[in-house]
Amino acid sequence: MKVLTIIDVDHVSWRRNGTYILKDIQWQVKKSEHWAILGLNGSGKTTLLNMLNGYIWPTVGNVTVLNEKFGKTDIRELRKRIGWVSSSLQERIVPTQKAEQIVISGKFGSTGLYDERTSEDETKAFELLKQLNAAHLYGKDYGVCSQGEQQRVLIARALMAEPELLILDEPTNGLDFIAREQLLHSMEHIVKGSNAPTLLFVTHHIEEISPIFTHTLLMKDGQVFSKGTRKEILQHTSMSTFFDKNVQIEWNLDRPWLSLSE
Repeated sequence: MKVLTIIDVDHVSWRRNGTYILKDIQWQVKKSEHWAILGLNGSGKTTLLNMLNGYIWPTVGNVTVLNEKFGKTDIRELRKRIGWVSSSLQERIVPTQKAEQIVISGKFGSTGLYDERTSEDETKAFELLKQLNAAHLYGKDYGVCSQGEQQRVLIARALMAEPELLILDEPTNGLDFIAREQLLHSMEHIVKGSNAPTLLFVTHHIEEISPIFTHTLLMKDGQVFSKGTRKEILQHTSMSTFFDKNVQIEWNLDRPWLSLSE
């Protein structure tokens, strides 16, 4: 069955120790849309991602991902259709593993042991690294790669199983300017490829919301502050309210750049 609605979060709240971490979230992602999710620390971004992956369940409301409604589907099988790159994944990688071993492990949903790899697996791993401008990492230990190179290896790993949904949780954290721009450029190749996954990209930084993103979701205090097309949402008036500061947005090469106003 062709999936037209990738994500449907219907009046979802999540409460922990009597406190609402997410409150009345309503959000839909359609096929061919790519969303940037922006919010400050504690806004609920990572909690929402954990819910989309089925690691936590809503206290109230319903979640449907790739036409699979939570409570009526096998979450373990659903996760095989989702690629996810996060800091928690990076911590589980053995630094002496070769880059291609890590990429191939994505086929098996493992970061360690997996079935014997085939020549087709090796070819595919190389092509994915090449697509991300990281072919030179083939045969290289993960631990000696730069942080930006490591992120590209993990993204290639997430793509190995040909996911329908790719979630990148703050993938540019800790990267210098050049490494960040290289990673953002690599993502253009991902979304323009055949059978490209729907992309969710979580960030703190507005300038990372490049033209590949069709839509933006703003999260604040566990709620949806606003949502819509990129140009519609990223306006200085609404963003000043969002940050509780008077800010200006300038567009350069179709990317927004944020500064504080005097």
